[in-house]
Amino acid sequence: MLRRLTLATASAALALSPVAAEAQAARSISQSDRAQGAQANPELVAQFGGRYDGPQAAFVERVGKRVALQSGLSNSQNDFTVQLLNSPVENAFAIPGGYVYVTRQLLALMNSEDELAFVMGHEVGHVAARHSAGRQKTSTIGGVLAGIVGAVAGNSGIGQLIGAGAQQAAGLYTLKYGRDQEYQADTLGIRYVAGAGYDPAGAPLILGALGAETALEARLAGRDASATPSWLSTHPSSAARVQRARQLAQQTGRAGTSSAQDTTFLRMLDGMAYDDDPAQGVIDGQTFRHPVMRLRFTAPTGYTIANAADAVTVAGQRGQAQLMAAGRADPAQAVVQRFSGIGGRIDASQVRETTISGRPAAIATVSAAANNQRVDATVVAMQLPSGTYTWTIVTPQGTGIGPFDPLLASFVPMTAAEAAQIRGKRIRIHTVRAGDTSDSLSRQMAYPSFQRDRFLTLNGLTAHARLTPGTLVKLVVAG
Repeated sequence: MLRRLTLATASAALALSPVAAEAQAARSISQSDRAQGAQANPELVAQFGGRYDGPQAAFVERVGKRVALQSGLSNSQNDFTVQLLNSPVENAFAIPGGYVYVTRQLLALMNSEDELAFVMGHEVGHVAARHSAGRQKTSTIGGVLAGIVGAVAGNSGIGQLIGAGAQQAAGLYTLKYGRDQEYQADTLGIRYVAGAGYDPAGAPLILGALGAETALEARLAGRDASATPSWLSTHPSSAARVQRARQLAQQTGRAGTSSAQDTTFLRMLDGMAYDDDPAQGVIDGQTFRHPVMRLRFTAPTGYTIANAADAVTVAGQRGQAQLMAAGRADPAQAVVQRFSGIGGRIDASQVRETTISGRPAAIATVSAAANNQRVDATVVAMQLPSGTYTWTIVTPQGTGIGPFDPLLASFVPMTAAEAAQIRGKRIRIHTVRAGDTSDSLSRQMAYPSFQRDRFLTLNGLTAHARLTPGTLVKLVVAG
C-alpha cells in the first residue's frame, strides 16, 4: 500500500499549510445547489446504469465523503452523497449540491485507496472552484441536463432529438475545462487527499493509468490515441500533467515511498462486475446485443456505440442514430409518437410503411437544422418479437438514412439460446504463485484479443514487469 498518514498527523501538518485556508475559501453548499442537485441526481444515476450496490459501494462512499469534507463546502459528511455507478465507462464527476460519483469501470482501474481519493478530490475541486459556473451560461443543473439530448433543434421545431450516450452525460459538467482549471482541480484534489490523511502520490499514478487505458482503448478501436474517450476526453492527461501532479504531491511533504501493495483495496475489488452489464446490453466491437430484449445490431465501421439506460446511440462522422423501445405500438404510430416526443410535427400521411429484413417497419424524414447546418431527421420504427423499436437518425441534408442502412438491416432478433450465451465479466483477485508470469496470467483474461495489453494496463504494470509471488493482480474473468 502507498503509505498513508494518520488523520492526527495530517491534521497537525495541515495547520502549518495553506490547505485549510484555500479549502475554506470554497463556496458552501447553498439551498439552491442542494435543490438542483437533488433534482438532477436520479436522472444522472439512471443514465449511468443505476447505482452499483455491491460491497464496493460502501467503500467508495466512505472514501468520497472523507475527501469531500476537506473542500470546505460543508462540515458534515452527511451533506455529501457519494455513489458508485453501474457503468462500463471510466468516469467520475461531481455536481453542486454535494453529489459525487465514480463508475465501477474507473474504480477497477485503480490499484489503491489513495488513487480513489484523488479522483474524488479532483472532481470535488471542480465544484468547489465553481468551474462549471464560469463555463456554462446555462448554469443551473437542469439547464445542463437539457443539453444531454439537445443535439438537434431547428426551424422544424425539432428539439432534444438525439442523445449523446451515457458516458457523455457527466461530461456536460466538465466539458472543455481549460488547462488552468484542470490544474487547479488537481491542486485542490491533492490538497484534499493530504488533508484527509491519504498519500497524494496516488494522484500521478491514477493519471498515468488513465493515460495508458485511453491509449489502449484507442488501439482496440483502431483510432488515433489522441482521440480520448470517456473521462480523459474532458480530463486530458499528458505527461506534463502527470509530472506536475507528482511534484505537487512531493511538495506536500506527505508523499509516501512505500512500494507495498494496497491489498485491502485490491481484495475489495474481487467479484465486482466489469465491462458491460448483460442486463443492459453488451457491446462487442461493432456489435450490440441485448439478451433481455433479445436483439442485436452491427454499427458501421468507424462508428462508436454508446449504451445509456434508456437508449443506445451510434455515432460517426456522417451522422448519429439512437435506438429506443416503443412498447407494442404499431410501427407507423411509433414514428408519429417519436417525432412528437422530440418536438416534431408530422401526421400519419407523412409516414411510409415498409419492410426491413422482412419485418414490418415504418419511416418518415423531415428537414431540420443543427449547428447552423441543414440535416435530415429520420425516424424508423421496426417490429421485433420483443416489441417495437425506433431508430432516430440524423444525417446531412439529402442523405436520409445514409450510412445507417446496413445497421437497420442488421437489426434482428436473437434466439433464446443465443441470448443465454451472453455472460458478463467480473474482476477476480489472484495471488501470484511461483512460475506465474504476465504472459501466463494474461491468458486467463476473458477476451479474444489484446489479453496481455489488457492485463498490464489493468494492473499498472510495465511490459517487462516481473511478478512477485504473494502479490495480488487483477484478472477479468467470465461470469
